[in-house]
Amino acid sequence: MNRHHWWRDAVIYQVYVRSFLDSTGDGIGDLSGVRAGLPYLKKLGVDGIWLSPFYPSPQHDHGYDVADYRDVDPVFGDLAEFDLLMAAARRLGIKVLLDIVPNHCSSEHPWFREALDSAPGSPARARFHFADGRGPDGSEPPNNWHAMFGGPAWTRVADGQWYLHMFTPEQPDWNWRNPEIPAEFDRTLRFWLDRGVDGFRIDVAAGLFKHPDLPDSDDPEADARTRDSVNPLAWNQPEVHEVWRRWRATCEEYGARDGRERLLVGEVSVPTAREHALYVRPDELHQAFFFDLLGAAWDADAFRKVISEAMQDIAGTGSTVTWVLNNHDQVRTVTRYGEPAPEGSGLGTARARAAALLMLALPGAAYIYQGEELGLPEVVDLPDDVLTDPIFRRTGSRARIRDGCRVPLPWSGQASPFGFTSGAEGAKPWLPQPEYFAEYATDRALADTRSFWHLYREGLHLRKTLPQLGDGPLDWLDTPPGVLAFVRGDGLVCAVNFGTAPTPAPVSGTPLLSSGPCAPGVLPGATAAWWLNDL
Repeated sequence: MNRHHWWRDAVIYQVYVRSFLDSTGDGIGDLSGVRAGLPYLKKLGVDGIWLSPFYPSPQHDHGYDVADYRDVDPVFGDLAEFDLLMAAARRLGIKVLLDIVPNHCSSEHPWFREALDSAPGSPARARFHFADGRGPDGSEPPNNWHAMFGGPAWTRVADGQWYLHMFTPEQPDWNWRNPEIPAEFDRTLRFWLDRGVDGFRIDVAAGLFKHPDLPDSDDPEADARTRDSVNPLAWNQPEVHEVWRRWRATCEEYGARDGRERLLVGEVSVPTAREHALYVRPDELHQAFFFDLLGAAWDADAFRKVISEAMQDIAGTGSTVTWVLNNHDQVRTVTRYGEPAPEGSGLGTARARAAALLMLALPGAAYIYQGEELGLPEVVDLPDDVLTDPIFRRTGSRARIRDGCRVPLPWSGQASPFGFTSGAEGAKPWLPQPEYFAEYATDRALADTRSFWHLYREGLHLRKTLPQLGDGPLDWLDTPPGVLAFVRGDGLVCAVNFGTAPTPAPVSGTPLLSSGPCAPGVLPGATAAWWLNDL
């Protein structure tokens, strides 16, 4: 097997399928659209793509409520179209990762429907977390846990029992202590591996197991309040590590057979980098998203602390850090970094460009969320009647809802649908695109050498061609307050000015690449730059 493990420094592009490109004119992106967009991604320079769930689903949480793990929802295509996509990606040298959802399924999954039709204590119910209620008539939930998306984590069924769902009632949690569940997911992994996929992004990878006694929580609303997996009784149970050892062994089996490494990358939300590191030990997941950089305030000290802890605790396992600045659950960086600056200041854009160069200079792997390479801002003014996020439906609150980062991509033209859908004139994307998306369309971005797209493309090109970048060590340089600088390998220096005023650059001469105009010897505010220098 090739001893350069491709995943260690890979750059993977997250495709949110329903918002990428629509080939059928129904206003929803699909697998055929993804296939049509592969040359665009090849030109950008990414190593692979991660596809959001496209399995049969009632779409209560846009595919993260899976009714059948081994098929394609007709809205996205079929298995034949998936095979065409895989063949096209293979020809272009693009790896393909699938999103797998093992913590919960859809309430329309055949096994859950069977459970509802079966008696309490039956084998069908044992696949999930069914329990009797509390109180004289069992009318109170079995414990006090709240779901992450709001409301109680339990729903009562007709015969009086309750079932657990840590997200929505339409997403019942699997009971991984039942041996039928790991066996069923073994079959699912092999089904897709046999179709040629290069690995899996694992949803809620710190989940799966709950405390066996399902006791009350000291802080039952913690998950809903933080919109994160923080209830220690429901997440990060020690038994989950055995699942990842089992899945890693399956991937190693396929790799030994044909020499192609399969990747497991987990969505791991745990309190510390040290706990995060437990998931990427040599016999478990290859990688796990490191979300601390995504959540860090725009501050030099905060970024340095996050990066240093990751390099110490995660890289020390033999894995590499998996960096991410955006995804389908978070406010886009252009908007996140721009607040509370005055509208139109451009500060969010400048900071997002600088953060992109910083991330691409760090050791390890990086994930780019679709539209990040266009500099798309969050769409913050979607009307209530078009919102689809179950968080909004369950709470009535717009706080931290996710529709704004999921608006379909603009490809071309001056008006919606901006080339997103190929349907008849007047076809509407599933979420409305604002008029200002015309400024961010891909045809415009490709034509403008100063665009976000060209910054990403050049950064990705240098990352592939310069031996100092990608996998390897990082050494910090002394800098004035508000500035971070580090050296990679033999003299590649990356520096970021987190302030607004210019400072002396840590390296003389013209930068190899910079996120904004950068004269020799000066590092402007909200700017990152790379230099090649003999230190």
